[in-house]
Amino acid sequence: MTLRVCFLLSALLIGLGLHCSASAGNQKEEAIADSVRLALSKAIADSRPPKPSFEKFEDKLKYLNWLGEMSDRLKRRIPDRQTRIELLETIWYESKRAGLEPAMVMGLIQVESGFKKYATSIVGARGYMQVMPFWSRVIGDGDPKKLFHMQTNLRYGCSILRMYIDMENGNLYLALGRYNGSRGRPEYPNAVLANWKNWEFSG
Repeated sequence: MTLRVCFLLSALLIGLGLHCSASAGNQKEEAIADSVRLALSKAIADSRPPKPSFEKFEDKLKYLNWLGEMSDRLKRRIPDRQTRIELLETIWYESKRAGLEPAMVMGLIQVESGFKKYATSIVGARGYMQVMPFWSRVIGDGDPKKLFHMQTNLRYGCSILRMYIDMENGNLYLALGRYNGSRGRPEYPNAVLANWKNWEFSG
């Protein structure tokens, strides 16, 4: 069963009748196991550049087609081509690295920051994926300014979302709610799902 199907089933079961406004970037600091904290810290500390490698030419071709298509779709939001390509390369790399679908991560970014690198929420969340500053203390080097760095922000965001998915036993609906600090409410997961569709690629 795909993440999308699980997501839709969970949304129906949890109840779509609630109507509260969703707010971006409001992860809650909570107790996590030492083993999870260590794994996250190692993931964040890996400084390899976001350059994909492919064993098959077909996979590389599909990636290049995805890159071109997504660049066209993102052009209105990010006019500068170099910035756009660097962001897309990093989104693809960090999504795959965390076992996430790039289209879902892009849908989340659209909801969280509208693809604005220096976005800051009213609760202090930062960057593309609106990562809360406390994460830099919990799993990073304690410098929240680095959350405005493209790869750092995406690595934190994707790693944290992967952790939440694992914590929720694969339930993406609840994991997205936890990422937003609104676990069990439908507005934020539904918003991500709606925007996810904007970035799907059949290629």
